[in-house]
Amino acid sequence: MKKLILSAAIVLGGLTTTVATAHNVNPIVKSVSVADEYTEIKLEELPAAVTEALKKAYPDAVVTKAYVNEKKEYKLDVKVGDKEGNLFADANGNWIQK
Repeated sequence: MKKLILSAAIVLGGLTTTVATAHNVNPIVKSVSVADEYTEIKLEELPAAVTEALKKAYPDAVVTKAYVNEKKEYKLDVKVGDKEGNLFADANGNWIQK
């Protein structure tokens, strides 16, 4: 009787692994935050093209913090009135959807 229960447990355990593999379930999940990719820079280090694009698209926006990644993409923390948000741009001042 113990062997029967043990065998059933092994078979069910094997099915669970097979089902998880068949559905491409990865038990290890790694989350990457956008903030992990960017390094904070001084506002003075923003390229002129990014600053000009911001003035043109959002004249009332104030940059509170700026970040850059290895691809020279810029993340801007901006405030317009009482609203805050993030904008992303490349070094030429083109907006990036993230």
